[in-house]
Amino acid sequence: MPRARPRLRLRTLGIVVAIPVILVGAYFAARETSAFAIRSIAVRGGTPAVQAQVRAALAPALGKSLLAFDGGALTRRVDALPTVASSSYDRSFPHTLRITVVPEQPVAVVRRGLESWLVSGRGRAIARIAPHTKLALPRIWVPTSVSIAPGAFLAPAGGAVAAQVLALAAGFPARIATAELAHGELTLRLRSGLELRLGEPVDVRLKLAVARRALRLLPAGTAYLDVAVPQRPVAGPNSQLSGKG
Repeated sequence: MPRARPRLRLRTLGIVVAIPVILVGAYFAARETSAFAIRSIAVRGGTPAVQAQVRAALAPALGKSLLAFDGGALTRRVDALPTVASSSYDRSFPHTLRITVVPEQPVAVVRRGLESWLVSGRGRAIARIAPHTKLALPRIWVPTSVSIAPGAFLAPAGGAVAAQVLALAAGFPARIATAELAHGELTLRLRSGLELRLGEPVDVRLKLAVARRALRLLPAGTAYLDVAVPQRPVAGPNSQLSGKG
């Protein structure tokens, strides 16, 4: 009996050592077989059109093992789509790859000459669109020299700052028609015709909050509201009174 115990211990130790080896072997074997091959790609988030773009971008992953694909490369491929801000993935065994996307949110149409571009709140060009479409979105006019490409981020002075400010202005009580950054100062023109001057694009949330309150108090005929110094907002009937053209 005393000799049986060491043998039992050795046998148990052998089993304990063998199990991880077997599991690792099984894992690598599964990577190389079709047991967990990707047969479908399920996409959550975004519009049906965005989801179709994601599935098309990931079509090369079909047939590959759920255990073997490069997750980092996969999300980079999806995030490179102009319509996608970020993405994540999950494996749904045995054969489904699940992708969750956060779509880019359009906040403006950038006009460059005769071209119109849909732009997100991050200042990223989503797509070129037909003229006279997306009329509910504010317009940002930029020089024809500004570089715009699908999926690329605009330069700060080339529409990016204006787009980022428009994203912060989501829910503003008055509809915004245009946004312009000129000489380092930002101006929003409301659809009512009132010119909202924000000055340098800093402390934008504070300036917009001051403007929201001031709009309720402005008399009829007010042409501009200047909140460049939010502690001292200025309004007037003539857009030339502040010395800005």
